[in-house]
Amino acid sequence: MLTVNEVSKLTGVSVRSLHHYDAIGLLKPAKVTDAGYRLYGDDELARLQNILLFRELQFPLKQIRTILDSPDFDRREALAQQIRLLELQLAHTQELILFARRLQEKGVESMDLKAFGAFDAFDKEEMRQYEEEVRERWGSAKACDEYRQKTKARTDTEQAEIGSQLMERFAEIGKLRQGSPADEAAQEQVAGIQAFITEHYYQCTDEILRGLGEMYVCDERMKRSIDKAGGEGTAVFVSQAIAVYCDKD
Repeated sequence: MLTVNEVSKLTGVSVRSLHHYDAIGLLKPAKVTDAGYRLYGDDELARLQNILLFRELQFPLKQIRTILDSPDFDRREALAQQIRLLELQLAHTQELILFARRLQEKGVESMDLKAFGAFDAFDKEEMRQYEEEVRERWGSAKACDEYRQKTKARTDTEQAEIGSQLMERFAEIGKLRQGSPADEAAQEQVAGIQAFITEHYYQCTDEILRGLGEMYVCDERMKRSIDKAGGEGTAVFVSQAIAVYCDKD
């Protein structure tokens, strides 16, 4: 694990900023020593990478936290979106460079700035539209709102107990992982997981459930937790069983 100073040197993020991220709940350290030192592991560094990418794209910190804490946040999908936004940003910058060079070559005085297209290089509408799609995908989803509504009145102990109950369900389906994910018993367990999530977190539609199934194997932290509950290979088995469940007519 790395100290806050080591993370600062590695990433270029100031210690003050890291302290601020901790204070607002954007990036919590993995643990705090008895002496008060913050320590960060691989999961925290991965989250910090996402934070920095979104910051480069001018997303506010509050919005970044909402995105990263979204129940169905998918790192791979988010990265693909970040790449697309960066590509749009690069294309916009290149247009500005070309526009500035034309000004330089023609001379500011001789160029008709009222001519059609003279200000096209400053148009960021496509980038704004895509940014809005990203925000809607992760930050304003109905499921996210419902999740916050259901959990805001719970104590940390109550929330932890519900999390433990969900892990117990993964432990049960893990006992079936030597069989086929299409077996009736496995499918019944998937239905139970879907119902549990709907009751305690948000309306878990088949579409959301499919996304969760993908996250269970793509998110290393989640994968480790599920495998710890049900045994090695449980996360993959659950993901496969969910895919079968969601493909049913």
